[in-house]
Amino acid sequence: MTRIGALANRVFVNVELIAYIMLGLMLALAALLGMGSAGLSVWTAVESHGDADMLLIMIDRLLFVLMIIEILHTVRVSFRLGSLVCEPFLVVGLIASIRRVLVITLNSSQVNSPGKWSPDAQAMLDHSMIELSVLGALILVMVISIVLLRRTEAAVKSVEKTPGQSSEKSGGNAAA
Repeated sequence: MTRIGALANRVFVNVELIAYIMLGLMLALAALLGMGSAGLSVWTAVESHGDADMLLIMIDRLLFVLMIIEILHTVRVSFRLGSLVCEPFLVVGLIASIRRVLVITLNSSQVNSPGKWSPDAQAMLDHSMIELSVLGALILVMVISIVLLRRTEAAVKSVEKTPGQSSEKSGGNAAA
């Protein structure tokens, strides 16, 4: 049974390696295509002298490329460590949430334009405010999670660096 288990382990490790490589290549291609699209959006926004719609598209595409790059980083870290790490996923979620906040804010800022106010615009604005509130809470939760993860990692590293000191302290407390 051990030989079969070892063989299965090697096969699955190789399949996982191939999957990470393929995923990384596809994400890299998506990032390159996104960079081209984002560059075109920047150029179009410059040509339109900062038109609000063009700025919205430009920011949306730039943040989308940033998300793809962060996901690529997550795949690279997971590949290197051999396990999933929470923080990069939280960063991707944070970028996505901030991206959505910016898009909603830019869309709702155009509702005040002359001739665009209507009951439908009011309903859209109301829904946007609710969504912004939920996104704000979500962003706060993700930032707190990232801070707690980093503090926990720092505490674990400090304990790993000084294992003798922590043993002495716990031994001294037990004697007291």
